[in-house]
Amino acid sequence: MKKSTLAAAALAAAIALPGAPAMAQTNEITIGISISTTGPAAALGIPERNALDFVPKEIGGVPLKLIVLDDGGDPTAATTNARRFVTESKADIIMGSCTTPPTIAVSTVANEAGIPHFGLAPFPINEARMKWSVDLPQSIPIMGKVLYEHMKAHNIKTVGYIGYSDSYGDLWVNDFKAQAVPMGLTMIDEERFARPDTSVAGQVLKLVAANPDAILVGASGTAAALPQSALRERGYKGLIYQTHGAASMDFIRIAGAAAEGVIMASGPVMSPETQPDSALTKKPGLALNTAYEAKYGANSRSQFAGHSYDAFEVLKRVVPTALKTAKPGTPEFREAIRQAFISEKEIAATQGVYNWTEKDRYGLDDRSRILLTVKDGKYVPAM
Repeated sequence: MKKSTLAAAALAAAIALPGAPAMAQTNEITIGISISTTGPAAALGIPERNALDFVPKEIGGVPLKLIVLDDGGDPTAATTNARRFVTESKADIIMGSCTTPPTIAVSTVANEAGIPHFGLAPFPINEARMKWSVDLPQSIPIMGKVLYEHMKAHNIKTVGYIGYSDSYGDLWVNDFKAQAVPMGLTMIDEERFARPDTSVAGQVLKLVAANPDAILVGASGTAAALPQSALRERGYKGLIYQTHGAASMDFIRIAGAAAEGVIMASGPVMSPETQPDSALTKKPGLALNTAYEAKYGANSRSQFAGHSYDAFEVLKRVVPTALKTAKPGTPEFREAIRQAFISEKEIAATQGVYNWTEKDRYGLDDRSRILLTVKDGKYVPAM
């Protein structure tokens, strides 16, 4: 009897060890969310946090418990947040972050712990991050292709590039080499800047001197307006292309008149009104924008709000499926969520229609992208 009692005590102690995921079922689903509500990426993280006002409070009759932590755009802080979700919160699901480097950090922790993870920024998903992570934003190749096709249609042959000096900037340079170069486009100058930088004067002077037919900006949030404005101030007259990381009304507000004529890849959430009624992204996009702009003001919509909102559109599909086989707070429930990611198909959300597989953790197709330009201070479809 003594041996049996000691064994039971040892098992209980092991379960309670810091770092061990929760083993007992609960009556609520715990979701840990690490986003950047301060720092250089706050323009992305604040809309993502704001959109949580409009997500469901329960799914399948089970309450949702949201724990939101700020990572300031720092991968180290994002790692700390993710570990807290694992060890303290016993999270069933983890989301975050809103820029690429901290999203990689969160994904690494989630995959080590065996917890389903939603990336809220484009990030590379390798074998080590593939089992438990899915990504909500459009992949770089999907958004890059529509930009390069526009360049080709407008007889552009040479392109200058200015983007972040981090993994997000690398993703765009690598994609240009993989997709645009075979299409006959040439990158004749590559410039980089750090997210916190307040000037890109030196880089812009080099770009203008190179005189490319067009310039591609690989940045996100309000920082994307920095090279946009500087290029126009220096007299650059060619087309400027912005990635989907810039798709928000803040970009127009900060860039001002320099935003006119930009060509921007975007998710459908920025213009659901122009989508046909048959588009599966139209209804959720209108629902989010109507609620968001009613609370935060006209023309406050943001692509980034769509990312966090869409995580819950996905959960509305996958959680009821998971609940059929397991209860929250258990490894079995986490595994059931992971399996539901790939068993549920045509999951409609504001930014696209998701069809994940074991190998495709982005799960989006051409329905997830539109081209916009700025005319008279407003986003309109680009031709």
